[in-house]
Amino acid sequence: MPGPMEGINVVELGFWVAGPSVGGVLADWGAAVIKIEPTDGDPMRGLFVKGFGVDMPVNPPFELDNRGKRSIAIDFDDADGRAIVYDLLDRADVFITNVRPAGLERAGLDYDSLARRNSRLVYCSVTGYGLKGADRDRPAFDIGAYWSRSGIAAALTAPGIEPPYQRGAMGDHTAGITGAGGVAAALLARTRTGKGQLVSTSLFRLGIFTIGWDTMIKLRLGAPATPMTRTTTPNPLISCYRTRDQRWIWLLGLQGDRLWPDLLRAIRRPELENDPRFGSLGARREHCAELVLILDEVFATKTLGEWAEVLDREGVWWAPVQTTEEVVEDPQAEACGAFVDVPLAEGGTTRMVSSPVDFSATRWSVATPVPELGQHTEEILLELGYDWQKIAALKEKRVIP
Repeated sequence: MPGPMEGINVVELGFWVAGPSVGGVLADWGAAVIKIEPTDGDPMRGLFVKGFGVDMPVNPPFELDNRGKRSIAIDFDDADGRAIVYDLLDRADVFITNVRPAGLERAGLDYDSLARRNSRLVYCSVTGYGLKGADRDRPAFDIGAYWSRSGIAAALTAPGIEPPYQRGAMGDHTAGITGAGGVAAALLARTRTGKGQLVSTSLFRLGIFTIGWDTMIKLRLGAPATPMTRTTTPNPLISCYRTRDQRWIWLLGLQGDRLWPDLLRAIRRPELENDPRFGSLGARREHCAELVLILDEVFATKTLGEWAEVLDREGVWWAPVQTTEEVVEDPQAEACGAFVDVPLAEGGTTRMVSSPVDFSATRWSVATPVPELGQHTEEILLELGYDWQKIAALKEKRVIP
């Protein structure tokens, strides 16, 4: 099943995660994605060996963002190597990159230069801090631009504790689906205008948008984001509580006054309904610590499984706090399409995380495995019109491996 991007030719010059994530989503959706790599490869290929010092038989993070692509390895510092890149881009519908702007300008791969060669090209730029401003070329990973500088980490740091550590690629994968959406919109616009355009996003901007409620409150009311704890939350009915078997339940009582009676029925504490400390949303906010103490004692009397039956029966909105071990076994994760079967180079398939959008009429599936470094170099050059003599000459010069 080819997907809604069938027939769209994408060239990706991306490293680590943010840029390749955009290409990975488009590849899932059926685009033909060529991944340009230096002759020593995208550094993400060696993350577990060189970055963390862990010898792993496979590289699951790299696989997630690079399955379904073809890889061409080029020394694009060489003039002949750059000529190959230009040949690819002259035929492309989309170019994706997360290389810093100054480096792209030096290589003649900035938007203005490429638009003069291919006016239909949709150029997707993913940066740390944007294409303008003093920090446009500042080195960035998502834990810096998205998590740390944007305000997310501070907003999640309760007084007296260390800032929490971001899980790998949270911001990068936000950039992936955002960039893919931007590319899709630009391709739609191209059907009307016949022209491509520059599509840009940044990890910093995405982080600010992710906590947009907090940022908007500061902009509109001047109030800073105040980190919340279980005993200082404005609404203790949308918080977590530990069960007898040391598991956690997250209550989802956002509409506190409407859902308060359901919770009292479930926990068999009807007398709390007439307690003036807890009789309204405002009162529960004021006496949050007292209510949390009561609920902690109640939830500690049953296991997660026992509470699941009770809460569901009484119509209480809630969710379990699950580990990744539990998530991959959760039947609802399977039902909602969270996983996809991906071909392996050695034959057969393996289970991987799916990109998060489905289409009813143009369904997609992953057609090809994760590429080895430069696996398709000769194949792609032949498609570009290079003959074997020219390919041999490029190998001799070490422009290609």
